[in-house]
Amino acid sequence: MTQVCIAAYVYGVVQGVGFRYSTQHQATALGLTGYARNLDDGSVEVVACGEPAQVDRLMEWLKQGGPRSARVDRVLVEPRGVADYPRFDIRY
Repeated sequence: MTQVCIAAYVYGVVQGVGFRYSTQHQATALGLTGYARNLDDGSVEVVACGEPAQVDRLMEWLKQGGPRSARVDRVLVEPRGVADYPRFDIRY
């Protein structure tokens, strides 16, 4: 089973709308590990690790706008080295 990790930077109205919590719920349901955290520029960083198909499903969900209360303008994705996160967390 090949594992991959990506970092996604999500821009738009993504802070103060439950975005990290919804992302955590979605990622956990997909069996992914990693984290979501707010960045100072108003974006959200999402690091997701797991099976490539499941990571792709999370990326599609992010690009489609995440939770209903959010508005995603763009998502930048870059590969990350594989890391061993115990679960998908929200970081502060």
